[in-house]
Amino acid sequence: MFPAPFDLRLPEKDEEDEDVVNVLQPDIVVVCDSSRLRGTGFYGVPELIIEIVSPSSIKMDKLIKFNLYEKAGVKEYWIVEPEGKLVSVFTLGDNGWYGRPELYSEDDSIKVSIFPDLTINLKSVFSF
Repeated sequence: MFPAPFDLRLPEKDEEDEDVVNVLQPDIVVVCDSSRLRGTGFYGVPELIIEIVSPSSIKMDKLIKFNLYEKAGVKEYWIVEPEGKLVSVFTLGDNGWYGRPELYSEDDSIKVSIFPDLTINLKSVFSF
């Protein structure tokens, strides 16, 4: 797991590392393939990305990054809204698209699909 600032070089199709134009800095990136780590970043598609929404990042997180992550094939994308104490979890379907999100509030726990033994209690997350 890597927090920002951490460069995510997100390739399109067969784009080589040096040709990547989509370089993002997600708030949290979960990487299971360490062979793709490069200095202070990662080249490729991570398994899980978490973005923490602020008023200034709503469009970027909910529209621009959402579309880039879906197109790249990020398996799971979480959008955390601290003000509303909500988490939207988007899971990539077999068709390559995110379906409707699973919605969670501060009273819920989220079972992390890529780590079946990991459950995150949101009450502890939002108690800052």
